[in-house]
Amino acid sequence: MSLEPSADPATDRRTNYDYRSDDVDRPALVADLEKLVGCDVRADSYSRQLYATDASAYEMTPIAVVFPESTDDVAAVLEYCSKRQIPVLPRGGGTSLAGQTVNRAVVLDFTRHMDEIRAIDPDEALATVQPGTVLGTLNEALSPHGLKFAPDPAWGDKSAIGGAIGNNSTGSHSLKYGKTDAYVESAEVVLADGTVTEFGEVTLEEIDERADPDGDLEGRIYAEVQRIVAEKDDLIDETYPDLKRNVSGYNLDRLVAEARGDTLPGGEETGEPGTVNLARLLAGSEGTLAIVTEATVSLEPVPETKAVSLLCYRDLHDAMEDVAPILEHDPAAVEVLDDVLIDLARGTAEFGPVTEILPEGTNAVLLVEFYADDADHGREQVAGLLADRCPDATADGEPAGDAPTLEADALAIDALEAYDDAERAKLWKLRKSGLPILLSRTTDEKHISFIEDTAIPPENLPTFVERFEAILEKHDTYATFYAHAGPGVLHVRPLINTKTETGLDQLHGIADDVTDLVVELDGSVSGEHGDGRARTQWNRKRYGEELWETFQDLKTAFDPDWILNPGQVVFREENPTDLRENLRFDPDYEFDSGFEPTLEWDNDNGFQGMVELCHGCGGCRGEQSTTGGVMCPTYRASQEEITATRGRANALRQAMSGDLEPGEAFSDEFVEEVMGLCIGCKGCAIDCPSEVDMAKLKAEVTHEYHERNGATLRDRLFANVDSLSRLGSRFAPLSNILPKVPGARWLLETTLGIDSNRPLPTFHGQTFRDWFDERGGCTVPESEAERKVVLYPDTYTNYSNPDAGRAAVRVLEAAGVHVAVPDELGDTGRPAFSKGFLEQARDTAVENVEHLAPEVADGYDVVVVEPSDAVMLQSDYLDLLDDETVETVASATYGVCEYVDTFRLDESIAFDATDEDLTYHGHCHQKATAKDHHAVGVLRRAGYGVDPLDSGCCGMAGSFGYEAEHGSMSDAIASILYDQVANSDGDRVVAPGASCRTQLENRPAGEKPPTPIEVVADALE
Repeated sequence: MSLEPSADPATDRRTNYDYRSDDVDRPALVADLEKLVGCDVRADSYSRQLYATDASAYEMTPIAVVFPESTDDVAAVLEYCSKRQIPVLPRGGGTSLAGQTVNRAVVLDFTRHMDEIRAIDPDEALATVQPGTVLGTLNEALSPHGLKFAPDPAWGDKSAIGGAIGNNSTGSHSLKYGKTDAYVESAEVVLADGTVTEFGEVTLEEIDERADPDGDLEGRIYAEVQRIVAEKDDLIDETYPDLKRNVSGYNLDRLVAEARGDTLPGGEETGEPGTVNLARLLAGSEGTLAIVTEATVSLEPVPETKAVSLLCYRDLHDAMEDVAPILEHDPAAVEVLDDVLIDLARGTAEFGPVTEILPEGTNAVLLVEFYADDADHGREQVAGLLADRCPDATADGEPAGDAPTLEADALAIDALEAYDDAERAKLWKLRKSGLPILLSRTTDEKHISFIEDTAIPPENLPTFVERFEAILEKHDTYATFYAHAGPGVLHVRPLINTKTETGLDQLHGIADDVTDLVVELDGSVSGEHGDGRARTQWNRKRYGEELWETFQDLKTAFDPDWILNPGQVVFREENPTDLRENLRFDPDYEFDSGFEPTLEWDNDNGFQGMVELCHGCGGCRGEQSTTGGVMCPTYRASQEEITATRGRANALRQAMSGDLEPGEAFSDEFVEEVMGLCIGCKGCAIDCPSEVDMAKLKAEVTHEYHERNGATLRDRLFANVDSLSRLGSRFAPLSNILPKVPGARWLLETTLGIDSNRPLPTFHGQTFRDWFDERGGCTVPESEAERKVVLYPDTYTNYSNPDAGRAAVRVLEAAGVHVAVPDELGDTGRPAFSKGFLEQARDTAVENVEHLAPEVADGYDVVVVEPSDAVMLQSDYLDLLDDETVETVASATYGVCEYVDTFRLDESIAFDATDEDLTYHGHCHQKATAKDHHAVGVLRRAGYGVDPLDSGCCGMAGSFGYEAEHGSMSDAIASILYDQVANSDGDRVVAPGASCRTQLENRPAGEKPPTPIEVVADALE
């Protein structure tokens, strides 16, 4: 049925809405809610599709999305939806792996506004926060006090505290810290009917007094809690696994343990009997009992230091045998990586070098970390471990006391140790290589998250792994084993194609068999990631019929109409949850781009594979203050899901798979509002775990849009900026004066949409090439040079900043390099590529490669001053052309500082001493291709102190910042960079890119920074 606008939306009650259908008058719903709340309410197709997925394999289009600004907003939404039985789903960062943050419901996104840290009390080690607060942001605020929120989920720099409570999150160090429930002291919550109340510590006597099965909603909740404690305690004790890491079902084992004053698995004391904390009952409830709008959490001190040992094994089975004995040494973390992932890591550019440190014969590793009082203590702990578990390894320290006497023989064949930050990070990097590798598949087969989260008593791990492997073999697939071996939580993601019926059978069959194994070994269906759509159906098998009914009764007491995230943790018989339903990719899924891609897509499934690659982890939503890196600048500035790589990737996939209107991907709105706000920084190509290349996708889609709809005059002008610059240089200085004529900038903005507030490039009458020719070329004869380069006269260097070109020549000549600047070279094709004119860019690439290939064959390297042009030749040419010649040219191309650093040319150069400190902002394209560090090394060897900013894109991004409609976004991105510069101790800023330098010049009292090569040239003797 449809929802019509109501005269009094606060009191009007309608017939029940079937949340499984999509029969709802969304405009009426939005109109009603907007009368009740003071926040943004959206039900347009784009917004709904953006919230249809999370980091799981599932997809469900919500009814609407609300961005609450206060508890009152949440209460109003709940009261309204309760009266109409419309489902409501609270959501944080959308990083859930089991599908618990997607539903056919009204979504409440808390990360937009309700993300404040309300209070920090360092003396009591408490913090009060709103549910949208990102864990990384909280820990950054706690750092000056030497405190932290202890649970550390892998996506803690993107995950919100509300989600941590909803999932009862934990992480690698759960051996020390347990789960989130141990740290929730109290919570302000909104109940299903809109009632606002607070849950926290309460005595059983108070529960008895407030319990009223026929009373209001709170009375019924207390009555059900009273009944569970009184009648179900023995059953809960018998049925729940004796595990530190169990987050399946409702948190009833903690409830009854607190009531009795019992010790929890893992040794956590619950306090005096007769008192329970109802806020902790919400931990792991996945938003199905109440909605948290504020929480007070307890904190832990940050360890003084840490020590790590990487134990190496011949195979995974030996490693699993060793886990229980290792736990006798009281480590903070024990993490595993199997042979499959080690072999995959060896073949990657990022993780391959780390695997080279592994001793020969290593096919599995256990990373063991200790918390220590000081460095000596850490070494002693590692020494004790190695003396017991790997006596053939030589430890750096002496064991602390007597090593535990254990029955198991030592199985490790060797061990590595790490004590300082850099060495520990290297070993942890190897452990963390697993997920990025698994998520980089572009085939139809994916490593699916659906049974990766079981928790098993550590002593049962050897049996579990052996029988799990047999289950996988039975279902004709395989998986890798990695992650939290210490608490018995192995992440296992079978390779399955859910686009086929066979894949769905594998999905269900593996989950069913593994659940049987879990029950037999007294484990948990979920030890970390929650039930959600992947595991809810197995709670009945795990806990039995009586406790399943208890779950239903508890759900009904809190939520009589089952409107809070229905279908998670427990379900009604008439609407069961099945892990095979609502998958993002299923047998009915169809992909139709509607065009033949122009670029080279050398990954599996080509263009389609890249479009479908985003798995939804939300890494692109990381805040600049907590994550650094490049990705994703537009999200950091706007906090809008559609401006994140995840949002764009989802929207593009949905546009090409029928979830949006046919042809939507090439509509004006889609290209302008979705793809157009991608600034092409390439950060996702390195920062995204799956390496979604949104800049390349944007270029492909924009090209097709031009083919279908034509291109604007402004786009064509920007694509041909080399021709414009040549004219500007020819008519300089007149060309520099004309834009300053009153009304000229207004006319440009009115007619072409070029922002009147942006300084336009200035042009030099004498180009860099002119200067080079007039000086008679290079002063180092080719016959006397050890190296020789073609210094590419890119557009900006040639016409607008010839000083950088001159500086490059001076530095290269000082290093004895012969420099040539051919007349045939000019535009690299970067502007045309960035604006989606791919055929034009390809023609330019073909011409340039034809000129450069003979030079490279003659022993010349290619050096480029402007970073985006250097990366164009190194990387983007490979996407435009498919032949060995372009690969040869690309591999011989370097940015100017990259060249100096790679071949250590500056080691033969004499520099004057300097005590100047520089703030260095690197170009995003160089960061995305892992080449940004070269300039820092060269500057330091030239005698400068350098503070390299962990900064993202400047926001200018070529033509983006000049486009009037993007001015505010460009400024917002720039403000993040400006703050980082202001917080740096450098005497002045250095930046290599033309866009970066223009944007930094716009700072209050800012000057245009020099390029690094100019500063290096200034230091020459």
